[in-house]
Amino acid sequence: MTPISSARFRTLLGSFASGVTVVTTRVRDAAAGMTATAVASVSLDPPLLLVCVDRDSDFHAAITRATAFAVNVLADDQERLSRQFADAALPDRLTGVPHQTDVHGLPLLDGAAAHIVCRLRETYDAGDHTIVVGEVVDGMTFPKAPLLHFRGGYRRLQ
Repeated sequence: MTPISSARFRTLLGSFASGVTVVTTRVRDAAAGMTATAVASVSLDPPLLLVCVDRDSDFHAAITRATAFAVNVLADDQERLSRQFADAALPDRLTGVPHQTDVHGLPLLDGAAAHIVCRLRETYDAGDHTIVVGEVVDGMTFPKAPLLHFRGGYRRLQ
């Protein structure tokens, strides 16, 4: 079988609603973050999740050199943050973003629906992306509805 075009693939996967997250990390004194919808649970025992990171993104170097990262599940009123962390033209996407720093030095965004803290466990090459697997070591949920992405746009639960 011949693979479909990337445009058709994007259209098909756009029919799969996904939560919107900002993945953050810290390498030495530099914090970094990016918007990600390609996040999924992998295993309950041990508790593992994955994040897919484009190899051409500036965040790729940061997360593959880090020892830990955080997945900030965005709340439905945080579309602006999603857009800010997706903007590759911004050199420091955390500027002006209210956040706390956890005991590992990871930025945890204020107002998120959840924070999931992971120790970097493995990375795998996958086409033009790297699959980053993290072992969940901490986290917290908050009473907020999530921001969703569906068919090329942001959505909220009704």
